[in-house]
Amino acid sequence: MRQVERARRALLIIDAQNDFMPFGALPVAEGDAVIEVANELAPRFDYVAASQDWHPAGHLSFASSHSGCVAGDMVDLVGAKQVLWVDHCIQDTPGASFHSGLEVSHIDAVVKKGTDHGIDSYSAFFDNNHARSTGLVDLLRKEGITEVYAVGLATDYCVLFTVLDARKLGFSVAVVSDGVRGVNLRAGDDLKALDQMRKAGSRIVTSEEV
Repeated sequence: MRQVERARRALLIIDAQNDFMPFGALPVAEGDAVIEVANELAPRFDYVAASQDWHPAGHLSFASSHSGCVAGDMVDLVGAKQVLWVDHCIQDTPGASFHSGLEVSHIDAVVKKGTDHGIDSYSAFFDNNHARSTGLVDLLRKEGITEVYAVGLATDYCVLFTVLDARKLGFSVAVVSDGVRGVNLRAGDDLKALDQMRKAGSRIVTSEEV
């Protein structure tokens, strides 16, 4: 009897950076809890990719780049609706570095996003207008990956858009619920995001189920 070939799986560790931790410039409540989950899961996968927000100073997603605006305001950037944030994850600063507890030895590739001064990139695959790729999809396809699991920050922004893009690209996707945390600009945004990802065809699992 011919043995069925096992699907090759990748773990995506999304924006596990200092500025998104409870002590950072743009803190996510319990954001540091995702680190332990990522470290526990990484050795179980065929491939591990991590994304980094990597903004140039003065990025147009920053409220400080718009006179009279504050964090949380909405503007239009190149035809895309953009939430304005506090300055965060500026290239080559400590805030843009991975959390010190993340076991980087397990990571096979790092992709940087949000590098274009004029457009943000929530997704680890593309900018918010889908005009430029980070190269992540090419890396995954080169490795023969068909199934991806997502952990990291934040559930309602970068995890959400990464997962939606992964589904559109044809990957089987699972979101590790205890390995993500939300910004929650509005209460319950994280739960709405999980529901949106589920409706897009993603599975919601716990780390024990991986």
